[in-house]
Amino acid sequence: MPNADNESVLLLQEILVGAGNALEFLSGLSGLAAAAVSEAAGDDIECAVTLKLRRRPATVAASSARALELDNLEQALGDGPCIRALREMTPVLIDDVAKDSRWRTYCRQLTERNVHSTLGVPLEITADASAALNFFATSTGVFTADVYDKAIGFAAAAHNALHLSVRINNAQNRADDLEAALESRTAINLACGVIMAQNRCSQEEAMAILTKVSSNRNRKLRDVARELIEQLSGSGIKTHFDA
Repeated sequence: MPNADNESVLLLQEILVGAGNALEFLSGLSGLAAAAVSEAAGDDIECAVTLKLRRRPATVAASSARALELDNLEQALGDGPCIRALREMTPVLIDDVAKDSRWRTYCRQLTERNVHSTLGVPLEITADASAALNFFATSTGVFTADVYDKAIGFAAAAHNALHLSVRINNAQNRADDLEAALESRTAINLACGVIMAQNRCSQEEAMAILTKVSSNRNRKLRDVARELIEQLSGSGIKTHFDA
């Protein structure tokens, strides 16, 4: 791998370590991608990141407000170079928006915003997730062979870091879900203990009473349990749970 790509990998690792979550990483990724390709092009290149997680793609980060707007416009239209890049998992280039006939409405909107060439580069992350870097330039013919290769090389360097970022985010979500589940189970167990003491019944019978109250009030079981515990730890039990 060229030294420039090694540098990109190191910078991406630094961004990943410093990011609080996946979205923060993607924001840093878009800025670094724009800077790397701008240097190769000798021109100002903007970048947006589109992420697809099972459902339809969505813009999640950008190096500038305009890049964010442009990418959102494509998502609103439902098709364009970035979306096609994601769908076909191959780079898609518009070298001159005035001469491209594939997405006339989108190309007209690009022209109105002084964007005259664009490049979408896909990244496969997992079986259920993919992303694309959407590059925008104010001039035509900016994405020469060298600049094109730089964008592809950066995407390759970003692949592993992005994959790791999504895995970290998913792991954090699972950890949060587990913590919430444990908290709910603790509240339910405590509430069952209170009902057992009040009604001199078994744990199974206490659970049936708690479930019935939950159903009658049309509230989640954990919320009913938490309410009982809060009442108990506050001014006393205000509601007697009985069958």
